[in-house]
Amino acid sequence: MSVLALDSVSAAPWGETVLTDIRLQLSAGEVVVLIGPNGAGKSSLLRLLAGDFPASTGTLEFGGRPLAAWQRGELAQHLAFLPQLSLLNFPYTVEEVVLLGRTPHATGARADREIARAALIATDTLGLRDRLYTQLSGGERQRVQLARVFAQIWDSGDMAGKLLLLDEPTAALDLSHQQQLASAIAAIASRGCAVLLVVHDVNLAATVGRRLVVLDRGRQVATGSPAEVLTPALFRDLFHAEVLVQQHPNGRQPLVIGL
Repeated sequence: MSVLALDSVSAAPWGETVLTDIRLQLSAGEVVVLIGPNGAGKSSLLRLLAGDFPASTGTLEFGGRPLAAWQRGELAQHLAFLPQLSLLNFPYTVEEVVLLGRTPHATGARADREIARAALIATDTLGLRDRLYTQLSGGERQRVQLARVFAQIWDSGDMAGKLLLLDEPTAALDLSHQQQLASAIAAIASRGCAVLLVVHDVNLAATVGRRLVVLDRGRQVATGSPAEVLTPALFRDLFHAEVLVQQHPNGRQPLVIGL
């Protein structure tokens, strides 16, 4: 089942082109990671998909119909977006912040609290539920925001047709919580939710993503499995860095080592 389909999509929201000729398909349950140097257009692509600005050319479909045809409230029930920076300076409790993710739904207070609890558990924030959000550390706030977007599209059954967009979700997370997030993403994808995320740590990208999409200056320059994409030539040409790429000891993915 195709959840997302972009064909020859370009965008110039502020007059200058930020994305050019993007072609991408995302199926239910698939996890795709966007990588590339700073300014490559990764965040712009997520913002385009979240509906922050329209495409200039090409076709963009979500759930089999044009993204622009979705009503905002209906779209918010199926698509959740975590930007790089989530500003919230009100003294809400953690649970109240996570419940904000249920705003587009009409599932009732009891069901919403059960969903919020599941999202809190998935992000290791259940113990923080009564704390004020403004009193949390940066890493704790990031995990709470992750719980909020999880809650927004959470369903107790099949989640096929849902889409989760995450822009640098591991920012400020320690190693343990990075690993936990990877497990949470795998779990939500196993229930049919498609996930598209930006990650700067290429080894984490290789762990999380079934497929990598490489952007550079707004263009899609490579797509494939981690083993196909993560080559010394790519890092030399795109990142201007020398690396050694070898098989990870777990035998499932490449391991990139800076020289």
